[in-house]
Amino acid sequence: MFKSLGNIFKIKDLRTKVLITLALIFVYRLGCFIPTPGIDGQALSGFFDQLAKKQGFSLLGFVSIFTGGALRKLSVFALGIMPYISASIIMQLLTSVIPALEKIAKEGKAGYERINQYTRYLTVGLCLIQGFFLSLWLSNSAHFGGTNIVLNPGLGFTLVTVITLTAGTLFVMWLGEQIQERGIGNGISIIITASILSRLPSAFYQLWILYSPFDPSKRQISLITVIALLVVWIVVIVGVVLFSQAQRRIPVQYARRVIGRRVYGGQSTFLPIRVDMAGVIAIIFAQSVLLFPSTIAQFLPATSFLHRIVTTIFRYRGLWYNLIYVVMVFFFMYFYTAIVFNPVEIANDLKKYGGFIPGVRPGQNTAAYLDYVATRLVFAGALYISLIAIAPALVMKGFRIPSYRIASFFGGTTVLIFVGVMLDTMRQIESQLMLKHYDGFLKTGRLKGRR
Repeated sequence: MFKSLGNIFKIKDLRTKVLITLALIFVYRLGCFIPTPGIDGQALSGFFDQLAKKQGFSLLGFVSIFTGGALRKLSVFALGIMPYISASIIMQLLTSVIPALEKIAKEGKAGYERINQYTRYLTVGLCLIQGFFLSLWLSNSAHFGGTNIVLNPGLGFTLVTVITLTAGTLFVMWLGEQIQERGIGNGISIIITASILSRLPSAFYQLWILYSPFDPSKRQISLITVIALLVVWIVVIVGVVLFSQAQRRIPVQYARRVIGRRVYGGQSTFLPIRVDMAGVIAIIFAQSVLLFPSTIAQFLPATSFLHRIVTTIFRYRGLWYNLIYVVMVFFFMYFYTAIVFNPVEIANDLKKYGGFIPGVRPGQNTAAYLDYVATRLVFAGALYISLIAIAPALVMKGFRIPSYRIASFFGGTTVLIFVGVMLDTMRQIESQLMLKHYDGFLKTGRLKGRR
């Protein structure tokens, strides 16, 4: 593997792509520290600390994971790339249910460009809405138990904030496209991964504080706990890699056709169906839905009946929270799979090109068989995703780790995105190495992408 990493810088084109990618990531991380005008940064940081102590892991904390802490500083990249991700998911869902968009998506490259343009327009709309409500929330932070964060609240601050945050998101989107075109690819995913990894030094520092090797009187965890955490982290990473690559290969045989003096078809291949079809999408949807009630509850009086009910049921790390979390993961796994996996369409395509599954009649029987296989694979994938989803809560409770910043690296969206993007990036680099007749990362086998 280290030899393959050295070979990367021996190929001029690949070396240039890697350096461009690193330079663009540096620009992105630099922008995460440029504050939005009119904000008291110290008061804002204290306000977020106060919210974290009051309600634990909230929707704002969830969004902050994907912005690398930019939301906490309200930098020009405070919204990050999340509006674009949300717009992409919305467009993907709309494409599956609106015939006009589905027809455009099937027009090849031209259709892809039109859908991508609609996604950008939707991104701008989401940025304007999110920036507007965020500016109003910060302008009235004193009503939610905080101090005055905005120096001069009013229409001017709202306009400046909305324009700044919208422009920041569009610039981050442009950086991702440049990484996709000029860098090593996976531009948007690499930006999200950079945001996640930016929290890693802080997590190590908090773990160091908990262990306190030079001051045993302040020590909260033992050396055995630290070693156990390292072992659990390695096991989680290996498990995510295995399940990310796992797939069910259904054999497909193509009938032989004789046209003139030539024989076409007759070869055998397979139809891969991934165990984890939805992946991180299911966790993002489930966690967003679960964190929304607790976020709304902070706007209600603390003595109200509804506030007590919401904070009791949706209390992070609570029993009811985790049970509802698992149910939501299962629901979104099946929901998303039903949208992106169409067994009837696949069966018709196989029949159209003369392919069939041995032992299964073409047409309706093939569609029923594919649906049967996919349903059971989704169940196995949902079990795996559910375990990954509640892994941070299990680590916090089992090892008595008070910081979610540490526990988040043991599961949830953090691990799934990090491992998935690393696998995709390694696959693209490996293909470049193999193209130039260099050894890839693996001596045997091939890396498979997530999609």
